[in-house]
Amino acid sequence: MDWFPLLYLSALGSLLAVVGWLVLREIRRNRRQESVIQRLQPLLGKGKGSPRDHYELGSVYLEKKLYDQAIVQFKKGLAAAGDEPVPPIANALGFAYFSQQQFDLAIRFYKEALKGDPDYVIAWNNLGHAYEKKGLVQPAIAAYEETLNRDPDNAIARRRLTSLQKRLSPKATSQGSET
Repeated sequence: MDWFPLLYLSALGSLLAVVGWLVLREIRRNRRQESVIQRLQPLLGKGKGSPRDHYELGSVYLEKKLYDQAIVQFKKGLAAAGDEPVPPIANALGFAYFSQQQFDLAIRFYKEALKGDPDYVIAWNNLGHAYEKKGLVQPAIAAYEETLNRDPDNAIARRRLTSLQKRLSPKATSQGSET
């Protein structure tokens, strides 16, 4: 029984160390985000920012789940880029709309990202997910297949594609298991 207090204190110390590490990690993440905001807001407020600056600030807003502010920054980034396609900004804008369940707008911007870079695997995957959420199974399957054509090891696309294919043919799956 003399080992019980030592075991208890060891477990408590370990738990406190893990919680402390998680708190410190969160503080560092918040400080990084706030430093980006403090650095870029004045610059962008004067209209002197590059598309990359708008993308960086918009990405911080996405992390903070400030979707409306992120959308504003991403749109400004696309405008600052002019006719030059910027697939990461278009994809991030699609993600911001997706996060607000505005799937039609998300699909539009994912497609815009793919116009700029047809091999942009993340945009293909996101497009499939948006189609899936909208209930458009065949386009979702096609987007996930495109994802896998470009990245055969993409576990997310493979899992979602398999799930959609099972939903399309539940009778075939159940008949195959009965024989």
